[in-house]
Amino acid sequence: ATVHAAIGGAVSSVTVDMSNTYLDWARRNFVLNDIHGDHKLVRANCAQWLVEQAGAKPKLQFDLIFLDPPTFSNSKKMDEAFDIQKDHVPLIRNAAALLAPGGNLYFSTNFRRFKMDQEALSDWVIEDISAKMIPEDFARDAKIHYCWKISH
Repeated sequence: ATVHAAIGGAVSSVTVDMSNTYLDWARRNFVLNDIHGDHKLVRANCAQWLVEQAGAKPKLQFDLIFLDPPTFSNSKKMDEAFDIQKDHVPLIRNAAALLAPGGNLYFSTNFRRFKMDQEALSDWVIEDISAKMIPEDFARDAKIHYCWKISH
């Protein structure tokens, strides 16, 4: 996703992941695609990183945030398991706190039974864009992927 953003014109980005493997893939993709600029790769628990950044003074601000968490994770690198259904509200709140004025957060999940808690996130404008994000080849099964655009 970061490579697409950089190729699309992003002059800076931050990619956060606990996996050295995924961060190494990102580094190699930057090289393969001749991407330069201020593109940071951070090895951290993204949920915890977002808590820290949302509470920081001054806060980082982003025009665009792409948040695509796993459905479930019980990594040894975390204090407790992550469950997208249970944990999406604080995750989205902390990410949205980093949006610059006019910025957009795109949240996606592949959890087929996911239900967005829009009531708990009522201070944000939430638009379900799932139908627009499903490739034509997969249109017969719309429950393979969900995506929302979240803004102030």
